[in-house]
Amino acid sequence: MEAYDQKITIKAWAEEDRPREKLAMRGRRSLSDAELIAILIGSGSVKETALELSKRILHACKNDLNELARQSIADFSKFKGIGEAKAISIIAALELGRRRKESYATQGVQVNTSIDVYHSIVSQFRDLNHEEFWIILLNRANKITSKHLVSKGGQAGTIADPKIIFNIALENHAASLILTHNHPSGNLKPSQADLELTRKLRTAGQFLDLPVLDHLIITDQGFLSFADEGLLL
Repeated sequence: MEAYDQKITIKAWAEEDRPREKLAMRGRRSLSDAELIAILIGSGSVKETALELSKRILHACKNDLNELARQSIADFSKFKGIGEAKAISIIAALELGRRRKESYATQGVQVNTSIDVYHSIVSQFRDLNHEEFWIILLNRANKITSKHLVSKGGQAGTIADPKIIFNIALENHAASLILTHNHPSGNLKPSQADLELTRKLRTAGQFLDLPVLDHLIITDQGFLSFADEGLLL
């Protein structure tokens, strides 16, 4: 008998087993993570189906979608069969998922504690390997009206310009604001620069009748609130 070693492509599978057809017939919740990624990838190669490639990518990320979301275009492109266009498609889909989750509840949320602040902004810092500085603007009822990215930096820090911060707050008619930035290192201890910037912004805010209510440092493990720690001097 002639040896049979030809690769069976996804097109040769039963229709109900193909990721796209399966989604159409049974709904999106019936698909595994690998099958959803296979749809984004679109096609595999002679040696590997899109689904097998998806499983290999997930395995490299320890089957952790949070780890998958941290991958860059260069990271995805290391997998044979993933070019720049496919890598961008995966990253875009993961970012849409993150934004959808964030859009459920932040604007109009009343801030009463530092935990409220943390929950309203933490999604902005997920999957980052660099520092970002964001401000949260509130109205007189302490409800969030908007959030704004002020600056991006490297792994060691980012520069937040007080003029830009207060210009954004004044243009958006904020009654008060909260400062937030992340530490990719996981260290929750504020640096001397963090302390000095907070003091400078607090002083400027008092002069402009635009109080700075808190400053949160956020990591993957949790957060530190300057207000809770008595660091708003």
